[in-house]
Amino acid sequence: MVEIFPSGWRLQFQQHPRRLMGLLTTHRTLVLMLWIVGFALVFGWQTSSVDGLAFFRWGAVARPSPRLRAALYNLTDFGGVGDGKTLNTESFERAVEAISKLGARGGGQLNVPSGLWLTAPFNLTSHMTLFLAEGAVILGIEDESYWPLMPPLPSYGYGREHRGPRYGSLIHGQNLKDIVITGHNGTINGQGQAWWTKYKKKVLNYTRGPLVQLMWSKDIVISNITLRDSPFWTLHPYDCKNVTISNVTILAPVSGAPNTDGIDPDSCEDVLIENSYICVGDDAVAIKSGWDQYGIAYGRPSTNITLRNLTVRSNVSAGISIGSEMSGGVSNVTIENLIVWESRRGIRVKTAAGRGGYVRNIFYHNVTLDNVRVGIVIKTDYNEHPDDGFDPKAVPTVENITFSGIHGRGVRVPVRIHGSEEIFIKGVSFEDVSVGLSYKKKHVFQCSFVEGRVMGSIFPAPCENLDLYDERGKLVKRSMSRNITDIDYNV
Repeated sequence: MVEIFPSGWRLQFQQHPRRLMGLLTTHRTLVLMLWIVGFALVFGWQTSSVDGLAFFRWGAVARPSPRLRAALYNLTDFGGVGDGKTLNTESFERAVEAISKLGARGGGQLNVPSGLWLTAPFNLTSHMTLFLAEGAVILGIEDESYWPLMPPLPSYGYGREHRGPRYGSLIHGQNLKDIVITGHNGTINGQGQAWWTKYKKKVLNYTRGPLVQLMWSKDIVISNITLRDSPFWTLHPYDCKNVTISNVTILAPVSGAPNTDGIDPDSCEDVLIENSYICVGDDAVAIKSGWDQYGIAYGRPSTNITLRNLTVRSNVSAGISIGSEMSGGVSNVTIENLIVWESRRGIRVKTAAGRGGYVRNIFYHNVTLDNVRVGIVIKTDYNEHPDDGFDPKAVPTVENITFSGIHGRGVRVPVRIHGSEEIFIKGVSFEDVSVGLSYKKKHVFQCSFVEGRVMGSIFPAPCENLDLYDERGKLVKRSMSRNITDIDYNV
C-alpha cells in the first residue's frame, strides 16, 4: 500500500486534525487566488493588446497581434538626413529591402527619428513596422515628377479624376501581410497644398495620389500617428482584410483641400476604426467598394466594419459616408459613439442608378450632431459616373438601416431620406432620436419613397412614410403613404 502522507504527517494529523485541515483549506484558497490572478493578467493583456477582445464582438474576427520584430533599424543607418531638404527616398528603399529579407524571422522595424524626412513615394514590405518617433515628420516631395504612375484601380476603371493612369501614394504596399505603421504620434505629411493648387488650375494630367495606400494586403495595424495634408484621399486600404486603425489624427484644411477624405476602406473586410480624430476637406470616413460597371465586375464588397469613438468634422461633405462608389456592395457596418461637429452633413449614404450593388445591415448608435446642416442623409441620385458605359438599370438595393440614440443641437435638417421609384429604400428604423433645430420650419424630417418604422417618441416628428410603434414594440399606426415625396433642398 502506498502511503499518501508520510508517517510524521499521519502522527501530526492524529494529534492536530483541525490545524492541518485549516492548512489544507488555506492551501486550496491560495491556489484558487493564484489561478484568479493569472486569469486576470491574461485577460488584461488581451484587453490592452491591439484587438484582444475581438472575439467578444459580434461579427468580428480575431486579428493577430503585431509580432516583435527580429531586427531594429534607424533611418540614419541607411544614410537618412532629417533636415527637410535632403531627399531620403533611397534611404527608405534600402531600409525596406533589408527588412524584406527577414520575413522568416519575424521581420524588422524601421525607426524614423525626430526630424523632417523629405522623400518621394516608397513601398513597404511584409512583416514590417514603420515607427515614427515623437517629432518625426515624413514629408512628401511636392514635385509630381517624382511620383510614379500606376494603373487605375480595377474596380474603378479609370483614375477618379482623369482617364488613364493615376499617381501612386506616398507610402504604398501591395500583396503584403503583417504591416504596422505606428509611433509616438509622429507625422506623415503629404504637403498637399501644391497638389490642390494644381488641381484647381487643371494642370494635372492624372488623378492625384493618396497619402497611404495598401492594396490586396492583410493583418494591418495603423495607430498613434498623425496623417495630414494628403494630395488626395488620406488613408486608403483597398481590398484588404483584418485592418485596425486606432488612435490616429487626420488633418487637412476644411476648405480648399479637395477630396482629402480621411479614411476610405474600399472593398475591405474585417475593419476596425476607433479612438480617432479626423478633420478634413471631404468625408472624414467613406466606405466604398467600386464604381459602376467596373465595381460590379470586380465584385468585392466592404463588409464587417466597425467605427467607434470617433470625433469628425467635414465642412464641405459628411462626417461618415457610405458610397457613392459602392457597386461591390457594403454590408454589416456598425457606427457607434460618434461625434460630428461643424459639418455640412452628419452621416450619409449616397448612391445612384448605375451603381448596382447594395447597402444593407447598417447600424448607427449613439451619434451626437453639433452644428450640422443636415444630420442624416440617404441620397439615391448621386449621378457621377466613370463613363457612359454604365447600365442605368443596375439599381442598388438600400435596406435595413437602423438609427438609435441620435442626439444633437443646431441642426438645420435632422433627416433627409431621398428614395425614388426605382431605388426604394426599405427597412429604415429610428429609435431614441432627439435633435435640437437651428431652423424653425416645417418639413425638417424629409422622406421620399421609403419604408420603415419609428419606435417610441422622437423629435422632430417623423415623416408620414414611416410606421409608428410604441416603446414596447406594439404597432400604433401603419403608414398609408410610403411614396410621399417631401424633399426640400432649399431648407
